[in-house]
Amino acid sequence: MSPAGDDLAFAGAARQAALVREKRLSPVELVTTYLERIDRFDGRLRAFITVCRESALAEAARAEADAAKGAWRGPLHGIPFAVKDQVDTAGVLTTSGSALLRANVPSADSTVVERLKAAGAILLGKLNLTEFALGGTIRFPYGQPRNPWNPEHDPGGSSSGSGIAAAAALCSATLGEDTGGSVRSPASYCGAVGFRPTWGRVSRHGCFPAAWSMDQIGPLTRTVEDAALVLGIIAGYDVRDPLTSRSAVPDYRARVAAGAKGLRIGVVTELVDGADTQAVVRSAVRDAARGLASLGASVEDISLPLIPFAGAVFMALCDSEAAGHHKRWLSERADEYDQGTRRRLVTAGLIPAAAIHRAARARALIREQVLAALAKYDLLLAPTSPQPAPAIASHTAPVTSKDDAAARFFGRRSYTTPASLAGVPAISVPCGFAAAGLPIGLQLIGRPFAESTVLSAAHAWEKTAGLASRRPALAGDA
Repeated sequence: MSPAGDDLAFAGAARQAALVREKRLSPVELVTTYLERIDRFDGRLRAFITVCRESALAEAARAEADAAKGAWRGPLHGIPFAVKDQVDTAGVLTTSGSALLRANVPSADSTVVERLKAAGAILLGKLNLTEFALGGTIRFPYGQPRNPWNPEHDPGGSSSGSGIAAAAALCSATLGEDTGGSVRSPASYCGAVGFRPTWGRVSRHGCFPAAWSMDQIGPLTRTVEDAALVLGIIAGYDVRDPLTSRSAVPDYRARVAAGAKGLRIGVVTELVDGADTQAVVRSAVRDAARGLASLGASVEDISLPLIPFAGAVFMALCDSEAAGHHKRWLSERADEYDQGTRRRLVTAGLIPAAAIHRAARARALIREQVLAALAKYDLLLAPTSPQPAPAIASHTAPVTSKDDAAARFFGRRSYTTPASLAGVPAISVPCGFAAAGLPIGLQLIGRPFAESTVLSAAHAWEKTAGLASRRPALAGDA
């Protein structure tokens, strides 16, 4: 791969689309560039479960011929994308990361894939994930996904392949699905941009559910502008998902340059200064808060006392929903699940109804606290994760105490789940690197349907930080 090819791969969807429109870039050249990178790097990273090599090249040739005639399909004409393998694709294997669905080939596209194709984008492949998007997978049936900055470290879940492919430039843009942080966590660990829209802003038709009351599809990209561009295409009401909002979809990309001036931002002290937050993360996030203040935002510390309980509340609700959905398969095909997934689902099925009702009431209180803060502040600021990406081996280390179990299974989830429990939009954008070279993520949380505000503040920080040009030093496959 030449340096010029690397530059093209990392250019991002918005820039590539402009080059195609100017007829300075061939869609065939772009797809070929990414296929070569997948061949070179993905045997190690395992971002992809399926690569649509032949169909992508055929679609690229058609897009090139259409461009020559001036027949433009849309804003992503000739731009290759990949989606989490939880999302249906017509005629293409869709496994949800599980051996149970190793022969599942949908007959129709999900709404989000349908909309991206209608905008001219080309499906390049399906991306790896934790089994059924639940997290805790011990043995990945389609290969262990690895962090592009250090392959011995976790890329984040559940949209692991989406985060890897975005950060390592294995396609122009990706889609993930975020239930409790499954877009934002991979973005944080892999040094990408991950956006969770307001619940109901994007259709979930054709997406295998984890927890219907919180699931939301969102983009993972290398820049905030690309996230805004993709979100503008996939957002909007869908008759096939009656829970989608009928609110008009703004031009997110046009509004992304609005900046941070005049915004009121509350820094959530329970997450920034909490005992679980590593010093390097706290320092990077505090620096980002000062950076936003220098751009004209009003920034001050705030307290949300219930936030530390969000992880436990989320797991009680999410896991019980998932256990109900998987009840039949667990009774008939339990041996086909990964051991970690099976244990999590079976355990969740034993949660007493009284505990689930208490968790539902606690969710309402957390939501009320988040929304009350957002009535005063335009944005809430926090780390996306309390630490940089941990080593993959740490996930199978024995649990040594009750406190260790709480920190591993609940504590870290309290950073991303508040936005999920409240149903509000949130983004993770890089804000620094640890001494070991692993990325750190900054999280910005906004009011319901205030995606434009979240994106504009993130874009302003991104420009100031200058981290979007950082690239992982990938090792090619032998």
